[in-house]
Amino acid sequence: MAQTKGAFEATIAKSLTQWEKDFLGRGSVSVKADILRDMIIITLKGVLTPAEHTLAQKEDGRILIKKIRSELVESGRETLDDLIHQLTGLEVISFHTDISTKSGERIIIFKLSDDLEKRFH
Repeated sequence: MAQTKGAFEATIAKSLTQWEKDFLGRGSVSVKADILRDMIIITLKGVLTPAEHTLAQKEDGRILIKKIRSELVESGRETLDDLIHQLTGLEVISFHTDISTKSGERIIIFKLSDDLEKRFH
């Protein structure tokens, strides 16, 4: 029997959590993956450390956290693209991410070479 969309999304979330632990040294509190047409949207909660929460109380600190976290994820971009390709068989066309220093949530969007969601209809 073929894997359901929900089960496949859970597999993606689990794989991304493992990437976080291996590459960044720690994982998020929770990770959710959603497949929408030719995109995989990842929501990661609890990504900031206690020190980053303190730093985020000032504007300079928020800017610094966003810059450093962006650079960290970008430095692992090739590995992330490979991970998504291995899981889906599709190429990653573009990658978008941002982090909220207020909520401690990160959003990652992978734009893929084809409509992944149609596999589940």
